Amino acid sequence: MVECKLPFELVRRELLVRREAEASEKYGCDYGKRPAEMLIENGIVNLDKPAGPTSHQASAYAKQILGLSKAGHSGTLDPNVTGVLPVGLSGSTKIVHVLLTAGKEYVCLMHTHKLLPEEEIRAVCRKFAGKIKQIPPVRSSVKRQLREREIYYLDVMEIDGKDVLFRVGCQAGTYIRKLVDDMGRLVGGAHMAELRRTKAGPFGESTLATLQDLSDAHHYWKEEGNERFIRRVVQPVESAVAHLPKVWVLDSAVDSMAHGASLKVPGIAKLESGISPENVVAVLTLKGELVCYGTAKMASKDMLGEKGIAVRTERVFMKPGVYPRIEK
Repeated sequence: MVECKLPFELVRRELLVRREAEASEKYGCDYGKRPAEMLIENGIVNLDKPAGPTSHQASAYAKQILGLSKAGHSGTLDPNVTGVLPVGLSGSTKIVHVLLTAGKEYVCLMHTHKLLPEEEIRAVCRKFAGKIKQIPPVRSSVKRQLREREIYYLDVMEIDGKDVLFRVGCQAGTYIRKLVDDMGRLVGGAHMAELRRTKAGPFGESTLATLQDLSDAHHYWKEEGNERFIRRVVQPVESAVAHLPKVWVLDSAVDSMAHGASLKVPGIAKLESGISPENVVAVLTLKGELVCYGTAKMASKDMLGEKGIAVRTERVFMKPGVYPRIEK
């Protein structure tokens, strides 16, 4: 039995407390209690992309429905491919960068060009699990040169004649159509008949919303004052960093980071184990609000110390002034 989990889903982290502290009720807001207006201005829609429009068009439809000035998606799907397409709204468009490099999962229907024994099909699929070499297809946005990608798992779900349904978890930047073509070269030919993305980093099918769901939710909120549905389809920006290791900071450290400063060890309240230098980490307030994400400059055990730069800030989401400025 193939374990169908992306790498981050297999990691078990412990909570390490550096300094006992509590968040002040005077500042910030628990991310689950944000007003609907604030949620939409800094939220994520896990869009169930339909077949037909491009990813850019689907993202533009979401922006239009909500009446926003900008929105951005986290990784292009071909027009005929459906499924998970996280769309960052307004202030959260910056978060899609941490999703672009996250692992992906797809369910693919491969059609072989001749009838094959089931064991031969399964044997070929096993050959493509692990590190593979791949040249991007002609119609792609990247340079066509041989590059290495990792297939985390490839599970054959069903075989019906020449049709093979399989689930594949892979490194970002893997082309499934090319994967199918390469497998087909070993068995007399094959092509991709259908493809659906089922995971993009921490986003899966359980939280998907269609464009119609989004339109209906917006109507109920704007016309009837009912926030229930908009809260179901628009997730807080924090949901996009669920796959990242995390560091929680003292209230006194938040404002300087909101201005772009790096996180120093004395500002840390608690953190997760397993952080290594150069890992991308999420920095949160003690209320769970996303302050920023950045690059770890030391390991978890060293962040429990007394001095040094723990995280170099990359992208800031907390607005200055939400937490008090601490004069030194």
